[in-house]
Amino acid sequence: MTKPIKTVLVVGGAGYIGSHMVWLLGRKGVDVVTLDNLSSGHRDAVLHGQFVHGDIADRLILDKVFREHKFDAVMHFASFIQVGESMQDPAKYYQNNVVNTLNLLNAMRSHGVDKFIFSSTAAIFGEPEYTPIDEAHPKQPINPYGWSKLMVEQALADYDRAYGLKSVCLRYFNAAGAHPDGLLGERHDPETHLIPLVLQAASGRRPHITVFGRDYDTPDGTCIRDYIHILDLAEAHWLALQHLQSAGESAAFNLGNGNGYSVESVIQAAKRVTGKTITVQEGQRREGDPARLVANADKIKQQLGWEPAYASLDAIVEHAWQWEYNHASGFAGTKTA
Repeated sequence: MTKPIKTVLVVGGAGYIGSHMVWLLGRKGVDVVTLDNLSSGHRDAVLHGQFVHGDIADRLILDKVFREHKFDAVMHFASFIQVGESMQDPAKYYQNNVVNTLNLLNAMRSHGVDKFIFSSTAAIFGEPEYTPIDEAHPKQPINPYGWSKLMVEQALADYDRAYGLKSVCLRYFNAAGAHPDGLLGERHDPETHLIPLVLQAASGRRPHITVFGRDYDTPDGTCIRDYIHILDLAEAHWLALQHLQSAGESAAFNLGNGNGYSVESVIQAAKRVTGKTITVQEGQRREGDPARLVANADKIKQQLGWEPAYASLDAIVEHAWQWEYNHASGFAGTKTA
């Protein structure tokens, strides 16, 4: 019988994905300690458990947190995620995403915690050689962000072999949507994700949305991406946690719906959901934008029994719109979504 999961450390639990995970863990009856430096997260997004303001670069804070709590596992969401910025300032990405993560892993080893859930990315694959992309796809990142995540995946494989530290790496495609009850949503500053940008254009917080290229080899000429609802993402993390708690082996899984939606179809869904006029400007293709990025998530479905509950694009957009509408009306304070 699987031992119940009692206490989990969530690093980066004040961010978009981490805060939804903290909420879900609370619903599952798990005690949570969130460690976040609030460089991009929001203290008011942590809706469950204890909050510690600190950075995984600080070994003294890590040792204090690990001494004060007996953790069953650690979940790690505290990474820098902007591809363009990683090209301009790779040192920032290698320091935080790689070096600081090793600091966290070494603190876990020192304190006898041997289960780790890692927030990875589809960026480890680089330009797709085929779609949908499965776990066997060649891993050839084309930016420091992708390399930083792949380096951690390699380190985790080595830490398992040498130290018995078990991990699950979850490779996201496009996390999207918001809590269906409007409790949490996407609040990046600056915002770079398509769905919130389109909805900000619908709410009037942004003058327009720019479509970067309409000449791709896709049905409507715009890029196709795989969007996964944030709560479906969190549920996959919960299943991964249970897998490790049941003495499961280390693993890596792609996370997506398996359904590709074009930029144009996202804009049309936003118009349907909001009933608003959305001003669209045409832009040139961006360097490094593949025509299609779609996940094959069969492995996690077969091995962990995961199934997305919010697979439709309209459902994802509707939940994100509820958050944006409330936020545009001043619901969530003064920080940018």
